[in-house]
Amino acid sequence: MSAAPKARWLNPLLAALFVAGAQTAALGYMIQGRASILRNGRDVLLKTVPVDPRDLLRGDYVILSYDISRLTPELFKGDLPADAEETQLYVRLEKQLDGFWTASEASFQPLPAAGDSVVLRSLPFSYYPSSPPTSVNVKYGIERFYVPEGEGPTLEEARNAEALSVNIRVDAAGKAQIREIAVNGSPVYEEPLY
Repeated sequence: MSAAPKARWLNPLLAALFVAGAQTAALGYMIQGRASILRNGRDVLLKTVPVDPRDLLRGDYVILSYDISRLTPELFKGDLPADAEETQLYVRLEKQLDGFWTASEASFQPLPAAGDSVVLRSLPFSYYPSSPPTSVNVKYGIERFYVPEGEGPTLEEARNAEALSVNIRVDAAGKAQIREIAVNGSPVYEEPLY
């Protein structure tokens, strides 16, 4: 067998192996990033608030909204963007006497660590300045929780009755992952690391 026919099938095989290896590495990186937050992040317990009932369940996930999702103008520290832009917020959370965490301040600039507070970073969003400043709705990447098929309505009922709480983990960079879902304080779902 000459070297030329062997080389014809060897190049596509090497390319396929390279692509498969790159895809596996990318998937492993995403899984490890999520697991790292769940393993090493700080625990934060959040209250959920009811969501418009027309958006209750899409497929096999429950839509979650939090009291920290709508930030009032009084919370903002520092300069607000003067022009419309794609930006993100840093939100300081502090633990309350009832065990839940609430927003104590928000900024378009990174907030320094302070005391026992946690700084949560929002997902990027489009900001449009207004005068006077109005409340800002933000997302943190923890607004969906996937459940086994058919189990969403139970969580939706608990959420709408304000009996659902979500325990998240927040890493040092302000990224969050849902760790546990509870109804009336009793855990019903816990996220595995992997």
